[in-house]
Amino acid sequence: MYSHGSESLIKQARDIHESELQKFYSRLLKLLQVKDFGHEAVDLLQRLHLILTATKFTKRLPPELHNKIVSLISSPSEQFQLLGSAVLRETLPSSDQDMNYIQNHPYVKNSHGADLLLVQTSSTTSLSHFCAQLLRSLESRHSEALSHSQTHTLPMLSTILTHRPECLTEEHVTILSKKIVDWLRYASITQAVSPGGFFSGSRSRQPCPIAELDGSVSGDFFTVLCVGQGFTEDQWMNVHSFSILRNWLLTYHSVSNSNNTADTAARLQYSLSLSHSHSLPNDDRSVDGSVISMVSATSSSSRLLPPKERLREKSFQYCQRIIEQSDRKAQKRTDCDLQKACLVEAVCILDTLCLEDCSLVYRVFPCIKALYGRLSSDLSYARVLLPIAQFYLNHGEMAAVDCECMWQLVFSRFPSELFNDPLLAHEFLRFIRQNIQTLPSKVPQYTQSFPNLLKFLAWDSAALVDDFVDLLPSMVTTGTAVELLHTLLDLPCLSATLVLQQRSVLLPITEPSARGPQALDAFRNPTFRGLFLFLLRNEAGSGDTMDRLCVLHELLVESADWPRVVQCAQTVPVLLHIFFNTVIKVADEKLLSQLILVQLERSGLLLQVPNYMNEIHRVFSHHLLKLCKLHLSLVVDQSHELLDFAGTTANVFNKEELYTHVVWVLGEYLSLSCDSRCSVRHITSCFEALEAVLFEITSSAPPPGGMCPNPRVITTLMSALAKLASRSHDLIPRVSLFLSKLRTASRGGSVTWCSDDDDLIAIVTRGEELWSLLKTPGVAQSILTPPAHVTKPQWHRDTNVAPPLQLRTLTRLTQPQ
Repeated sequence: MYSHGSESLIKQARDIHESELQKFYSRLLKLLQVKDFGHEAVDLLQRLHLILTATKFTKRLPPELHNKIVSLISSPSEQFQLLGSAVLRETLPSSDQDMNYIQNHPYVKNSHGADLLLVQTSSTTSLSHFCAQLLRSLESRHSEALSHSQTHTLPMLSTILTHRPECLTEEHVTILSKKIVDWLRYASITQAVSPGGFFSGSRSRQPCPIAELDGSVSGDFFTVLCVGQGFTEDQWMNVHSFSILRNWLLTYHSVSNSNNTADTAARLQYSLSLSHSHSLPNDDRSVDGSVISMVSATSSSSRLLPPKERLREKSFQYCQRIIEQSDRKAQKRTDCDLQKACLVEAVCILDTLCLEDCSLVYRVFPCIKALYGRLSSDLSYARVLLPIAQFYLNHGEMAAVDCECMWQLVFSRFPSELFNDPLLAHEFLRFIRQNIQTLPSKVPQYTQSFPNLLKFLAWDSAALVDDFVDLLPSMVTTGTAVELLHTLLDLPCLSATLVLQQRSVLLPITEPSARGPQALDAFRNPTFRGLFLFLLRNEAGSGDTMDRLCVLHELLVESADWPRVVQCAQTVPVLLHIFFNTVIKVADEKLLSQLILVQLERSGLLLQVPNYMNEIHRVFSHHLLKLCKLHLSLVVDQSHELLDFAGTTANVFNKEELYTHVVWVLGEYLSLSCDSRCSVRHITSCFEALEAVLFEITSSAPPPGGMCPNPRVITTLMSALAKLASRSHDLIPRVSLFLSKLRTASRGGSVTWCSDDDDLIAIVTRGEELWSLLKTPGVAQSILTPPAHVTKPQWHRDTNVAPPLQLRTLTRLTQPQ
């Protein structure tokens, strides 16, 4: 976790003796008593912070040193403010005197002091008192020395609001809301006067009007998108107010208003005045026109509203002004980015306003719809369009608006064209997570768009896997489960295809390699284009999988060690676990039967990424057992396919994990007690298939360079044969004959299919146990196939082999001494 040097420093900090610590305190105190702190004081404060954080015990500093560090929060140097606050956070909660000092000292009112109060003050009353002081400072006229600290007040209140909203009383909220309204709507519309020089005359120091981003003179009130050479204090407060406005609206909404009757009357009076102003001649109520006339018309009438409603109205006007300003062509690129950021915030604020007061939807929606029409053709505004999509999702039904075009844009074009934009990917997935409960029911495209959404994960698996862990269950339905499973298994192929898509755009076309089609050449080759287009499809429904998977894997063989592909392959097992855990809750037996077939089929059709196939087989094995245990009839339903898989000798070596579990399932659940449809024919055909495989792998030595069969596979096969024979006693002699030959061969030293003596001893021991048990068929059947209604004891719960404890007991009783 830490470098060697860091670990050494932490160890020194933990092992410091008390005497050395007291000397260190004295040295630091002397340095802090000097008027001008130097680099040595910074170094010692950092060491003190390390000493305090390196141990789990909270320490108390000497009182004099503690007071000095508290005073650092009022230091003009932000570095010392930060260090002082960090050190005090690691000490025991400060005394009441310290808290009073922080609250009453004018210069301590900075963000670090507020953070310290939040950490070390548990009293709501104390924090409420501090909030009242901050609000009084906003209402009073500050001197020039203190005016700069006013710009820190709103961030401090915002911090308290975020972490301890209960500290703000209704009176506090009302006072601050009035101030925010004044800053938002009535900030100065002239630039700050520059101080000028010796040769500057009074004419050159005349205030100039603020400008728009396109350079024109601003014709309305100041907003964050206005520019100038300098800004007045109330203009800075306007910017700060806009930055906290959405959070503040949510807080104000949560504070109960005791004067509901007065508010209702005021809203009615305001509505009448608004209707009158809108009925004036030549009034243009179109959203596509300028909003300035509407803002001016409602300016005077909004004064009739109570504070909460007035804040909403001014916030609405401010956001309308932002949207109008965003249509201006900015002269600087940074201003273009600012326009987009402010648009995002403005749309979010409008959405919040409509959630609080649904009557605003009819006023806001035309404005949002016009904005969508202006931006939807330009994907560089994708991050702005996401809040608009949120607005459509929340209020589209109430406004009776067709949202089809919006969802086609969001769920089709965004993932397919912008999958490599990390910021958009984060915000897009956050949008889905926030609306995960409503999207499947309100947006039909959502559940069908998983091939497109998974492109984000295929491109940047490490950063987004946590998001998809939460989102994947919402994509699993009875209609999409089979295709989704295929898509998850092909996720490394999709990752490689996205890389090739990017390279195809950036790299020039060259002659195909003489060694055969390489990955990029194959991607550009029309012959294979259909394979890649299927992976890049935007929505589900065109087919569960493709016919030529083997061809695709051969074309992508060189991508198996690409870092992006390897990372993607590492996320698939995690998602498969989530998929199977979810599908069990929604699927019927017909669908589960299809999923078992997919597991058997796809176990050998995977991209050859290192260790990928082994991990997938491990997941398949786990959930195959789980599915068959929950739905015992699946074994008989799929007995033909399971027998085909278990009867293929090659699967013993290249699909060992899954093969072992398939054999165990057949031996455990192919029984009349599990399914009344299970017949002697089922048992006999299964027995013969497994017997043939076991005989084949134990009758000869493996070829040169070949692998010996895993002892676990052999013991599982023997156990399965014994279980099946206990259900059809005609088969017992065939099992007994094999087991006796196995015992004889081991004693004669003629076993060539097992190279490890310990493994051979374990196999032979298991064979002797089974042989002894089968000598008493009635006992064997009761042990190996207990009735379905009887709870199996612990020795029946071994997942791969027969019950060893009971078998060993019976072996000692039946074997001759």
